[in-house]
Amino acid sequence: MIAEKHRSPLNKVLDRDRGSSEYAAMNLMIRKASVVWRGSAKGGSRAVTTDSGVLKRARLSPGLPLKKNVHSDPTELIAAAHAGSFSLALSNELGLKASAAGEILTSATVTLEHLATGWTIMNIHLNVLARLPRVTPGRFIDATVRAKTNCIVSKLLRANVSMNAKLQK
Repeated sequence: MIAEKHRSPLNKVLDRDRGSSEYAAMNLMIRKASVVWRGSAKGGSRAVTTDSGVLKRARLSPGLPLKKNVHSDPTELIAAAHAGSFSLALSNELGLKASAAGEILTSATVTLEHLATGWTIMNIHLNVLARLPRVTPGRFIDATVRAKTNCIVSKLLRANVSMNAKLQK
């Protein structure tokens, strides 16, 4: 296998403290995925594997997603990562405990446009439906706005990120 596996996702890194000659330990999280790509962009084979093992040689589309394609593609993986990251951020903003009643369902829709420079992600729309009996509508709206700002994938992307959020009782 071409990709090297690192089993330790939490690594200590030394960081020089400003104004001091001493080093302070800082925790970093490192997550990895690897893709084996054979052939050209239009043909050949490609597979993605994640360190967690959730994806193991999962087939990737040879480019843009086709309507009836059984392969994933980078855009779909970005949508999945954004939906998961936002749901985590919202749960954190609401201070939900593992035993909290209810659920948060987030879907992310990625819109691409073909520009002169090639295909570009123009927009990502988050659709959030939450059933949280102990959360007030005001608290929910405030938390969704903070979660959209604090979500690590939202911070990473340059695309416009829009959102609908609904709390059901």
